[in-house]
Amino acid sequence: MGEPTEETWVEDASVLHEIAGQVSCITLNRPEALNALTPGQRERVIALLADASADPEVRAVVITGTGRGFCAGADLRGGAGAGGRVAGDVARVLRLGAQRLTAAVLDCEKPVIAAVNGTAAGLGAHLALACDLVLAAESARFIEVFVRRGLVPDGGGAYLLPRLIGPQRAKELMFFGDALTAAGAERLGLVNRVVPDEELAKTARAWAERLAAGPTRALALTKQLVNASLDTDRAGAFAAEAAAQEINMTTADAREGLAAFVERRSAEYEGR
Repeated sequence: MGEPTEETWVEDASVLHEIAGQVSCITLNRPEALNALTPGQRERVIALLADASADPEVRAVVITGTGRGFCAGADLRGGAGAGGRVAGDVARVLRLGAQRLTAAVLDCEKPVIAAVNGTAAGLGAHLALACDLVLAAESARFIEVFVRRGLVPDGGGAYLLPRLIGPQRAKELMFFGDALTAAGAERLGLVNRVVPDEELAKTARAWAERLAAGPTRALALTKQLVNASLDTDRAGAFAAEAAAQEINMTTADAREGLAAFVERRSAEYEGR
C-alpha cells in the first residue's frame, strides 16, 4: 500500500498490518494458498477490525491480499471430517467463524475498502462484498464456489448478495458457481471500480486517504444507516436517521463542517 510515513507495525507472517496516514491496511499473506483463510488469520482480521473501530487515530481500513489471490475462502484442509460431528457443530462453527468475520467488516466503525487483487472465492468473495467500497484489479475474479462442492453459501453470502444485486442475479451466481470477471462484477454493481493491476494499491491508498480526511463519526453513522436500511421499515429508518443526526451534531467535525460552510473555506476534519 505504498511507503508509510507515520507508521505502526504489527507483524504476523500470514496477516500483515500497517497503519500509515490514519489508514489501517490489513494484508492476507499466504499467496501459496491464494490466501485461503485459516482460523488464526480469521481471528487476526476480526481483532484488527475491532482495533480500528476503537482507535481514534485510525480513520479508514483497507483489506487486500498478496500474490494472485485476494482470498480463496476458508482453508478446509485442516478441518475435521464429518464423521465425528454431532448436531449443532456446523452451525456453531459458522456462527463463531465465517459469520463473525463478515459481521466484523459490516460493524467496523471506520469505512472499509476491499482492494481485490486476484481471486475472491467463497468466503473470500463475501469478505470483499461486505466492505463499504470494493476496488478490483482487472485480473480479479469473484466465485460463489460453494455449489461446486455441494455446499450452501456461508459467511452471510445469501444475506449480502440479494441486497447488492437482487435475488435473481444472486441465485444465478450461487446456483452455477461460475467465475465472474472484475468487469462483470462492476456491471452488476458488486464492484465500485476496476483498475489495472498495477494501479490497485495506489488507487486504494488514494481512496482510503480521502476517507481518512473526512468526518469519521459522520461516516460511521452513515454506514450504520445504510447497512440497516434494507432490514427496517420507513418509520424505523426515519427514527434511526434522526437519532444519528442528534448524535453527529455533538461532534467537533460537524461544528467544523458548518463553520467552514459559513466562512466559505474548506473544512479540516479531525475525526472527532
